[in-house]
Amino acid sequence: MKTMKIMTKNFKVFAIALLAVFAFASCAKKQAAVDSGEVETLFAVNTYKTKPGNLDNYLEFGGDVASVTSVAVLPDAAGKIARIMVNVGQMVSRNQTIAYVDPSLPGLNYSLSPVRAPISGRITSFVPTIGTQVSQGSVIAQIAQTDDLEIKVSIPERFISRITMGQEAVVTFDAYPGIEFVAKVFEVSPVLDTTSRTMSVKLRLTKADERVKVGMYARVRLVTESIRDAIVVPSNAIVTRSGKTYLFVVDSRGSGGRNAKVRLTSIVPGLSVDNKTEIAQGISAGDEIVIKGQNLLDDGANVNIISVTED
Repeated sequence: MKTMKIMTKNFKVFAIALLAVFAFASCAKKQAAVDSGEVETLFAVNTYKTKPGNLDNYLEFGGDVASVTSVAVLPDAAGKIARIMVNVGQMVSRNQTIAYVDPSLPGLNYSLSPVRAPISGRITSFVPTIGTQVSQGSVIAQIAQTDDLEIKVSIPERFISRITMGQEAVVTFDAYPGIEFVAKVFEVSPVLDTTSRTMSVKLRLTKADERVKVGMYARVRLVTESIRDAIVVPSNAIVTRSGKTYLFVVDSRGSGGRNAKVRLTSIVPGLSVDNKTEIAQGISAGDEIVIKGQNLLDDGANVNIISVTED
C-alpha cells in the first residue's frame, strides 16, 4: 500500500514536470516565430504616389454676365407705340427701324415717328407693347453686342488688396456643371460703392463661347496665389503628433509588393486649398505616402497596401 502511494506521488511529480517542459517549449516556439518574423501585425492602408503638381489659392464670388457694349433705345417723339418691328433676341443693324411711335394728339394727326437702332447688335429687351404711352426719356429697348461679353463682380472691401488687373479666374455656370471657363480681370473700379462697401470688377472670358449668355449667373474663382510644380497631397493624409506634422512614407516593400514597412516622416506643410496641401519640406516627388489608415500607425509599422493612387 505504501509502495502504491509512493508511485502515485512520483507520477504526479513527473506529470507536472512534463507539463512544464511542454509549456516552456511552446513559449520558446512562439518567441522564435516572433523573432523570425513569422508573426506580425499588418495594418490595411491605401497609399498615394506623389508627383509635382499645381495648387491655386482663390477667392470665390458670384457675378452676372452682361454685354460689354449695351445701349438703351429712346424714341425721338412722345406718344403711343404704334408698331413694333422686331422681336427680343433678333439681330439688328445700326439705323434699322425697330418701332414706330404715333405722336398724334386729340384733334391733331401726325405722321408716325420711327425709332431707330443706335448700334448694330441683338435686341436683349423690349419693354412696351403696342398702345403703350412713351416719352422721349423712356427706354423702350436694349441693344447689346452679345459676342463681346463681360462678367460683373462686386468685391467686398476686405478683399480688394488681393485684386489686380489681368488676374486669372475660373468661371463656372449652373447650366454647365463640371465645365470650367477661364477669364481675366480687365477692369477694376477706382472707387468703392459707399452703400455696400464693395468694388466693381469686370472680367472677360479668354475665349468666346456661344454657350455663355447675357444674364447668366457666374460663379467666379479669382486666383490670388498660384504655386507651380509643388508636391501636393491630400490634407487628411497629414497626421499630428505632439504638435508636429508628419506623413507616413512607405519605406520598403516585402515579397509580392503588397506588404511594406512605413516610416514616420516630419514635414513642413505650405498652402492648403480644398483639402489639398502643399508639402514644402520633408518628402520628394515619387515618394509613396499613406492616405488612409495612417492614424493607427507608428514609425516602422508593417502595412498591407490595399490600393495605390497615382492621380
